[in-house]
Amino acid sequence: MPFPRTPVAAALVSLLALGVPALTGPTAAALPAHPAVAARPLAPDSPATVTVTGEGSASAPPDLAVVGAGVEASAKTSQSALDAQNKAAAALLAAVRAQGVADRDIRTESISLDAVYDHTGGTARLTGYQAAQSFSVKVREVARVGAVVQAVTDAAGAAGRIGFVAFDVSDPAPMRAGAREAAHADAHAKAEQYARLSGRHLGRLVSLSEDASSSPRPAPSSADTPGAGLGGVPVAPGEIRATATVTAVYELD
Repeated sequence: MPFPRTPVAAALVSLLALGVPALTGPTAAALPAHPAVAARPLAPDSPATVTVTGEGSASAPPDLAVVGAGVEASAKTSQSALDAQNKAAAALLAAVRAQGVADRDIRTESISLDAVYDHTGGTARLTGYQAAQSFSVKVREVARVGAVVQAVTDAAGAAGRIGFVAFDVSDPAPMRAGAREAAHADAHAKAEQYARLSGRHLGRLVSLSEDASSSPRPAPSSADTPGAGLGGVPVAPGEIRATATVTAVYELD
């Protein structure tokens, strides 16, 4: 009675029929139980990069100024102090308007009325009252800043006060854009230098971020800057400057 053939036995018979010796003993035992898995190629190394910081600035002449002006008056009574302050403030406003400053460019910043005490001898003794009012006056013609300051002091007399004069630009956007362009160019130049020093070529830009961008601020004026106080108090407008800082990452080829 013939024995039933298993798939393995059938395969051996087929090999023998073809004249191929069957694998036996250690050779057969050495064969893996499962097919070998092909090794995956290793991922290429990440490209080298260089990280640089670029700084840039741009400047422009100011086209407006803000004058901090005010009045201050003292009197024995609060009403008298207020009356003196009101009279000086009205004269200040009339003088500013006469210089061509529009009402929309004049703003009251503060009004105060304070009691004044004498502390001699360790005791507080009321001696009177002090009333004050401060304004911000925007002058859109830089050449008239000195004239406006002079007009304020002439009109308000001893009660007049000038707190500050700040120059600015009405539209800082173009100046800020120029500062960013300068910062980008600075970062690119630095990256190219580092690539050359490393014996490499500068590759593509991987990332770019703006670290800081300062608000426009006055720049030191040169000695030959013409004064803006024609017909009044001499002032030097100088320049307004904006700065920007960027961080850039480039590949090195």
